[in-house]
Amino acid sequence: MMGFWRASGDCASTKRQSKLLLLAALLLGGCSPDDAYQHISGSTMGTYFTVTCQCSGGSSKGELAARIEAELESVNAQMSTYDPASALSLFNSGPVNEWVSVAPELAAVVDSARVLSEQSDGAFDVTVGPLVNAWGFGPQHGTGDQQLSASQLAALLENVGYKLLEVTTTPPALRKTAEIYVDLSAIAKGHGVDRLAAVLQRSGCANYLVDIGGEVRVQGVNTRGQLWRIGIEVPDPEAQGGVQRVLQLDNQAVATSGDYRNFRQIDGRRISHTIDPRTGQPVAHHLASVTVVHPSAMWADGYATAINVLGPDEGLALGQSLGLAALLIIRTPDGYQERYTAPMLELIAQP
Repeated sequence: MMGFWRASGDCASTKRQSKLLLLAALLLGGCSPDDAYQHISGSTMGTYFTVTCQCSGGSSKGELAARIEAELESVNAQMSTYDPASALSLFNSGPVNEWVSVAPELAAVVDSARVLSEQSDGAFDVTVGPLVNAWGFGPQHGTGDQQLSASQLAALLENVGYKLLEVTTTPPALRKTAEIYVDLSAIAKGHGVDRLAAVLQRSGCANYLVDIGGEVRVQGVNTRGQLWRIGIEVPDPEAQGGVQRVLQLDNQAVATSGDYRNFRQIDGRRISHTIDPRTGQPVAHHLASVTVVHPSAMWADGYATAINVLGPDEGLALGQSLGLAALLIIRTPDGYQERYTAPMLELIAQP
């Protein structure tokens, strides 16, 4: 199906590599799928999607699948950086200092990105793509086998910065004040999950799980009549799917961001794919993964990215100041250390 966007900062490739380990009721509850639940899956945004739902609106599985596919195509047409004809691609290749009319959904996502950037003092930034490429983690990458010089970073940073992107939602329009490259990968997959959830709600689905590449939103109960249970992966590539924690959720979304599968070694230094857009440098802290629970998958997606850039101390402080449900897993010489905000503790399922 659809090719979607390139990796940017802690974006699409991050989520594919550091996605949540979903534990369906079949695994956690020891039950078989209920016939009343429909199961729809496919490819989108450079990754997979799955939907499990119980609906009372009378729609057939084929009708529901068609609505889901149409919604995903709409997100792609608005926000893909792989499609040169998408609204975002046309904006990226368009002129500087001119307002460009866009779909309300695209303007709303960019406006949400602006809020995330302001809340995180620029740790979240949808213009970071050129830096990701330069460090060898994007599709338009260089060799990625050497450090970037101060002069190289300075040149790149001239066209990176969320304040170079302007947005208005009434009317919906975007404007750039420099030759920036906008990549919504760190927020738009979550937005896509929210859009599919809205499709399901309009279709009379009271119970559902939506998963796009590890960004998840649930409502109601699973096939066994219990709250949905979502597993958080151990942030270690050698763990092969081990479960760190299990969350029990209802009418909430969850996203995880981490660097434990996507990094490289340069001159004996571990280089994370997560780039701090404020400095142009890969992050150097020991935060292995961040999981955020929020009513919106888009916001969970963005906040997980922002906290991952900020690191264990500043990131935890941001989560606490905003009242987020966040779990931070930190690498230490003695193993992994967990840090939680108070709202997250209430969501961890008991063994």
